[in-house]
Amino acid sequence: MQNSAVPALDAAVIGEAAGVKATTADGGVVRIGWPRDDVKVKVDGMSLQPFAGLGSWAAFLPTEHGAMVMGDTVVFQDEVSPAMDAAFANGLEVSALHNHFFFDEPRVYFMHVGGSGDPAELAAGIKAVWDAIKAVRQKRPEPATTFGGASPSGENAITEGPIMAALGGKVESKDGIVKVSIGRKGRMHGMEMGGSMGLTTWAAFSGKDDLAAVDGDFIMTANEVQPVLRALREGGIHVVALHNHMIGEEPAFYFTHFWGKGSAQNLAAGLKAALAAQAAAEKELGHGK
Repeated sequence: MQNSAVPALDAAVIGEAAGVKATTADGGVVRIGWPRDDVKVKVDGMSLQPFAGLGSWAAFLPTEHGAMVMGDTVVFQDEVSPAMDAAFANGLEVSALHNHFFFDEPRVYFMHVGGSGDPAELAAGIKAVWDAIKAVRQKRPEPATTFGGASPSGENAITEGPIMAALGGKVESKDGIVKVSIGRKGRMHGMEMGGSMGLTTWAAFSGKDDLAAVDGDFIMTANEVQPVLRALREGGIHVVALHNHMIGEEPAFYFTHFWGKGSAQNLAAGLKAALAAQAAAEKELGHGK
């Protein structure tokens, strides 16, 4: 039931800002949607219709100071970074990025977004995310199968020193691959645990110094998620997953997996910026490692 002291939302205003029809649901919530019928998807060999789980949506809840929006956005692999960039550019947060299916062709993912503020501005932000996705499909109707650009090949030969200098942490090398690990502490079921139990930020550099690939994982508390995601994207590093690994840990941790290509030096600089953004958020809230 909607709080009578909170002003009702105008579905027409939200719909106009979003460029789609908006409807009012229980509790005064205004909803908009976009069925992804532009790309045909098969799951386990069966054609899946948008109504069965391929619909992007956003729901606006009236609040004392405007609205709160939550939504789920259907994204194919080459749409994720443009959609995420559009979300950040329009003041929205990204709260999850994951799959809903197995054996889907093409691979389809779901990016959950949220935010608070003026209802029309939030709706315009959702529209910007959806428009960014549409722009990708206008250029290429079928989802891409790679990020594009050159990829490392041949034997791995990453130089350890510059990466250690940039990122610190525990550095290991094997078969020309350099891996950095930075642990932090938490508690679960009354027991203290740390990096050896999986509470780590890590990054593995493959390829060569002038053309490398980096993959890895950031461990974050809730207030660190948005700064880290933004810093990764500003550094040209792709966010490929955002989820939890545990239930019941203290504090609650979230993990984002990433992938990037370029010179090892530039990739390390991008990760260093993300670590700095995380440290600033951590200091602000007072969480210790």
